Amino acid sequence: MAEKKVTANKSTNKRAPGKKPAPKKQQLTRSVSRCPVFKKCGACQMIDTPYETQLRKKHKKVADLLEPYCKVEAFIGMEKPEHYRCKVHAVFTHDRKGNPLSGIYREGTHEVVPVESCLLEDQKADAIIATIRGLLKSFKIKTFDEDNGYGLLRHVLIRIGKNTGEIMVVLVTVSPIFPSKNNFVKALRKEHPEITTIVLNVNDKQTSMILGDKEKPMYGPGFIYDICCGMKFKISPKSFYQVNPVQTEILYRTAIDMADLKGDEIALDCYSGVGTIGIIASPHVKEVISVELNKDAVKDAILNARINEIDNITFYQNDATIFMQQMAESGDRVDLVFMDPPRSGSTPEFIEAVETLSPKKVVYISCSPDSLAVDLKIFEKKGYKARRAVPVDMFPFTRGIETVVLLTKKDEN
Repeated sequence: MAEKKVTANKSTNKRAPGKKPAPKKQQLTRSVSRCPVFKKCGACQMIDTPYETQLRKKHKKVADLLEPYCKVEAFIGMEKPEHYRCKVHAVFTHDRKGNPLSGIYREGTHEVVPVESCLLEDQKADAIIATIRGLLKSFKIKTFDEDNGYGLLRHVLIRIGKNTGEIMVVLVTVSPIFPSKNNFVKALRKEHPEITTIVLNVNDKQTSMILGDKEKPMYGPGFIYDICCGMKFKISPKSFYQVNPVQTEILYRTAIDMADLKGDEIALDCYSGVGTIGIIASPHVKEVISVELNKDAVKDAILNARINEIDNITFYQNDATIFMQQMAESGDRVDLVFMDPPRSGSTPEFIEAVETLSPKKVVYISCSPDSLAVDLKIFEKKGYKARRAVPVDMFPFTRGIETVVLLTKKDEN
């Protein structure tokens, strides 16, 4: 009997004796993602990547970008990298039968991806959102429909003070009239007595913004407090406050340690927001000058300094670039500049203003290594050399990277 020929991949080559046939395509199985909506959501691009591998990949990216300027030190990761987000936003919608759903927008769209729980979000926040979703039907509250403009509830925002345990729930609606308001609050707090305040925020505009301009407390004071690096901060619905409180402490302590403060410095805090870095640095310097363009953030910053009984910090509402130019023209000086610009980075005009003011040190907190590399190149042309770079993992399971860089004048030791 003639030997039967065995072909592989449609080739005419005979299979070697004893060699197993290639597995059929239908026998191949793909690993299941840890997150059931991973492909639809797009928020956590590295959810199935082992954490140590994530850190290695992120470190390589930062090191490759910053290699021309300085060596990148070890990546500071998290011991427990899941459920770190203490600010959780849920979009509310409904299915074809009118049953309420909540989740997040698919990346780059306004299509809602239903989410029951998330590996990045605080578990208590997820539980509160699930309770709200369950209460809607019994209270006959409709979710908002973007297509026809009907319905009431658009979003729910949860903010948690990790170190105080205080919890804020923000209900974003299209109308200031919330049916059975008191009973709804009572029912929600019965399930979650740890909630310290509930805020009704009205957003009746066709906008991609989550929060509207009008808001009032339904229960409690309308804000919460949290503690960072030993300082107390007020958090309102619109306040900027880092979403990962554990790594935020590490990030800010790294920045202050890197500055190697002696206690007699005058520090300028640019892009200061609610004053977090400046307030935390204030015990370590002679004086802090804080500059922020957003007037609401400046009001919060002034209040935060008062809460912490800080009297060596002054806040100005101004564009940081213009403010530094004015300081230089007046003959004022600073020893150190803290800067924490947006993801797009700083601007050549800002860096030129730093050169004009001529501080000995600049501590740059960056949330984008790409824009950081661009800015470091400009700083080098202006006479500032990057000495240290420490990346901090503020956003595990995502591509996000925070980096703290120390720059000094080239003629300084």
